[in-house]
Amino acid sequence: MKFFRSRARRTTGSPLSRAKALYEAGRYAEAEAEARAVARSLPRDDRYAPLALSIAALATGAQGRHADALAAYDEALPAFGRIFGANHWQTLKLRSDRAQQLPALGRHAESEAECAAVARTAARGAGPEMQVLAAATRNGLVFALNAQRRHPEAEVLAREALAALRAPDRLSLVLRLGLARSLNGQARHEEALAEAERAEELRRSLPEEQRRPEAGAIELAVANALLGLRRDTEARPQAAAAHDACLASFGPDHRRTIEARDLLDRIDGV
Repeated sequence: MKFFRSRARRTTGSPLSRAKALYEAGRYAEAEAEARAVARSLPRDDRYAPLALSIAALATGAQGRHADALAAYDEALPAFGRIFGANHWQTLKLRSDRAQQLPALGRHAESEAECAAVARTAARGAGPEMQVLAAATRNGLVFALNAQRRHPEAEVLAREALAALRAPDRLSLVLRLGLARSLNGQARHEEALAEAERAEELRRSLPEEQRRPEAGAIELAVANALLGLRRDTEARPQAAAAHDACLASFGPDHRRTIEARDLLDRIDGV
């Protein structure tokens, strides 16, 4: 996410430079190993130690090991609070990232509550980091609401968050995908397809390192919309493309890979 990139730029020339570069290149297993090695090598109170753990957690989640990622966030959180403070944007960002692993573990209501709590704190803060954090937590809320089939609420929140953004970026992309998911959930498939097409147009304008974390997501949204429109023969290639992209990028256990595989099974009547 752009917010991670903002943090990562500050680590250029730091012990985290290589881990950050590996993560942005989509080499998640290597990024995790490098970040964990950095964390082990640093004194307990070095500010880079918890930051290294946060990169390790991001990379672990990107490999589909969501329970392990949650454990890494839980390990890092006390150090963030101790070193940066409970209401510092770094600590709040970690909580937001942690909350967005919870839906993959079926803990949707918990994710919703934590994203809402972080959003309230961020809204009281000042500075660009807090503004981006507030938008990022809204995206987490949209996902959690959709996962609970509260699609009209998710739609309202996604539209509000998109309207508040100043410029299109990766956060705009994920919010558009969340909006498409909410529209599909309301059987408004033509609108969902249009949002997915807008998301694709935006995706093409982003640099590769910002596109990579959303591998397969647009194809998945398109496939769901086409299936809802009973255009099954068009939906299947999109679902297959989503599954292939997710498998190559994240592995078989990532929540998006599993979602794409389940959609393929539905189309094939398995």
